[in-house]
Amino acid sequence: MNVREVLYMYGVARQAYEPFVSISGNQEHARNAVALLVWLDQGGTASAIHHVPSISPAVVATVVAEANGVLDCLRHQEPMLPAIPLISALCQDGDVDPRFFAFHQDLVVRGVAEILDGVGKLIFDDRLHVLLRRYQTGLVGNPPELMAPYSSEPSAVPEDCRSMFITFSKGMPIDREEIFEYFRQKWGDCVVRMLMEKTSGGKAPMYGRIIFKSEAFARLVLNGERLVKITIGHRQIWLRKYVPRPTND
Repeated sequence: MNVREVLYMYGVARQAYEPFVSISGNQEHARNAVALLVWLDQGGTASAIHHVPSISPAVVATVVAEANGVLDCLRHQEPMLPAIPLISALCQDGDVDPRFFAFHQDLVVRGVAEILDGVGKLIFDDRLHVLLRRYQTGLVGNPPELMAPYSSEPSAVPEDCRSMFITFSKGMPIDREEIFEYFRQKWGDCVVRMLMEKTSGGKAPMYGRIIFKSEAFARLVLNGERLVKITIGHRQIWLRKYVPRPTND
């Protein structure tokens, strides 16, 4: 299967993405919402994404909000999932119980991450879709980018791109194993390792760095936000995108 065929296969997902991103104004929210709906559709119990291109802007905005409300909750210690009446109404069987997402957090997050790391790279690539439209209208012949074979294997991403910077409340550090176990229990095998500030004299670390197995996991933690707070055993950690310090060459 080549790239062009995959773009055709996920044409409905692209048609949903365009109003999602134009109305929400947040690319991450739009991408994550599309990935969640594609994952539900692949499970054979829903087809909500197929209805998105025909619904009104107001309904589109609510669908994006519902999908991201679900994803936001999945990073918390005790997920309090919101109602999703519109997503349920758009689904084939007319009923998606929000409790399903809480009971199967690891399944949901890993499934959405797999889509973001795989076909999502094509679905959300604006340049490829411009090229596809030019191909369809006969403006170009057989572009190599569209005729290239598609591989479902995610491309290797540097650690810096799949890392998050963590800070602790003063005097309330959390052991690296606790953080590792928190994500492992909720999202499965998604963390490579934890790095903590090196201190001396018994001083507690104030910050750390968590490295995920893929870029999608780090993006799903933030879900379009600059900074998020997570509670682990009554202690808080703050997470944001890791930005490496510039090196002096």
